[in-house]
Amino acid sequence: MAKREHSLLVRTFRFSSFGLLLGVTISLPSMAGAQLLPAFSAPQTPSGISKVSNFQQKQPSQNSHKKIDKKPTPAVRPIPDPQLPPQGVQPRPDGVMPGVRRGSIQDVNAVGDRKIGGRGLGNWYGERGEIEMGQQYAAEIDKSTHFIKDPVVDEYINRIGQNLVKNSDAKVPFIIKVIDSNQINAFALPGGFFYVNSGLILAADNEAELAAVMAHEIAHVAAHHAAREMTRMHYAQLGSVPLIFMGGWAGYGIYEAANLAIPVTFLQFSREFEAQADYLGVQYLYRAGYDPTAMISFFEKIEAPEKQKPGVIARAFDTHPQTPDRIEATEREIAHILPPRSEYLEDTSEFEQVKARLARIENRRKLHAPAKSQRPSLRRASAGAPGSEEPPTLHRPQINGTPD
Repeated sequence: MAKREHSLLVRTFRFSSFGLLLGVTISLPSMAGAQLLPAFSAPQTPSGISKVSNFQQKQPSQNSHKKIDKKPTPAVRPIPDPQLPPQGVQPRPDGVMPGVRRGSIQDVNAVGDRKIGGRGLGNWYGERGEIEMGQQYAAEIDKSTHFIKDPVVDEYINRIGQNLVKNSDAKVPFIIKVIDSNQINAFALPGGFFYVNSGLILAADNEAELAAVMAHEIAHVAAHHAAREMTRMHYAQLGSVPLIFMGGWAGYGIYEAANLAIPVTFLQFSREFEAQADYLGVQYLYRAGYDPTAMISFFEKIEAPEKQKPGVIARAFDTHPQTPDRIEATEREIAHILPPRSEYLEDTSEFEQVKARLARIENRRKLHAPAKSQRPSLRRASAGAPGSEEPPTLHRPQINGTPD
């Protein structure tokens, strides 16, 4: 957030069934009594085939990896920082990397036992206040959003999310839901109300990439960024939903240029908070057993679309860290503060099964949707299903019972 004050930070919004921003004012009802669910226990390794990163170091990053299954791996960029520890540096006897102060925000072994952005001069909200705030906003989102109603998908995403929460600094239980939207995004409200778009799951190449995005959003809650942002602006209009919560992973997240009904500079957390969510998210990803370089590989996915957003949209998100900077910072963090491991979890067969289920849901919806055009359309091939290696199928609409 730029240092100048913005009096219009808090604006009203409404979601369509696919999560697009509409300039429609909504009125919040009285406090919704959403039930908070306890965090699940950490998941066991699925019985299906899993891909594990074997920690054979590549130069220069200590935590670069080589997959056992020998499939292509996302390239990890060389880190041109002369201050990086030399290859082969090991943690001190206390398990902390050299140069890292024990118990500090850099100490991954202290996750869960340290105070990150708690109540004080920078945060006027207590835990109860944050939960109540999140309950109100979540009630409006739940009323106006279409969710994936598949128990297998819900259970899988909750298992990943609750494992990350257990390995984070978050002090509240999380409620996690999957939004039926092809936008590549996820966002978390204060108090642990967490939403993952189905488009994010389909866009991820493996479970570790999906977990990386989720870890970033969990970090926003763990560090009380929403409450701190509200405190920074000196007020909170509880009759509308602040768009700072909705910026999401990519900065522009669920927003389309044609649907921006508000000044686009109000759509995200400050650069400082986004950078901190990256920093903490990598630690949570590592603590949960995932390959931390998955965050870098997903950064590279969003880098290309960012370059295609010219003019005002690109400038609007100047407060969000630029992707090359995020990649460089994450590489440096992995090399400096994460003790090396012999193996990391990267993917599971269950991830591919869930992607296949979501692809089938999407195809069924398209098949039964009213025809809007007689132009040919591409249908998504089901990931993980037989024939999924083939290119998308060209589907032509039928006219009078025969293909056009």
